[in-house]
Amino acid sequence: ESLDIEIKRWAAGKEGNLRALLSTMQYVLWPECGWQPVSLTDLITGASVKKVYRKATLCIHPDKVQQKGATLQQKYVAEKVFDMLKEAWNKFN
Repeated sequence: ESLDIEIKRWAAGKEGNLRALLSTMQYVLWPECGWQPVSLTDLITGASVKKVYRKATLCIHPDKVQQKGATLQQKYVAEKVFDMLKEAWNKFN
């Protein structure tokens, strides 16, 4: 439940805003996941957004996270973030 609160806090006001979600993912993911923070200035062009989005989905794809031996909480966070990014990507595209 506390994970849901954390995820909602992270996504608040950014729903459907792919650039904002991508540039703040480090605040909701765990340190060992391998995500490198990306600044908003790196997400100006559509091509750069696409590149970072691909990187993000590879990093937090539920199957990949499971292969890396993530905890139950990490899998849950990854799945929720993955779904939000996918939704935002559909709006962005």
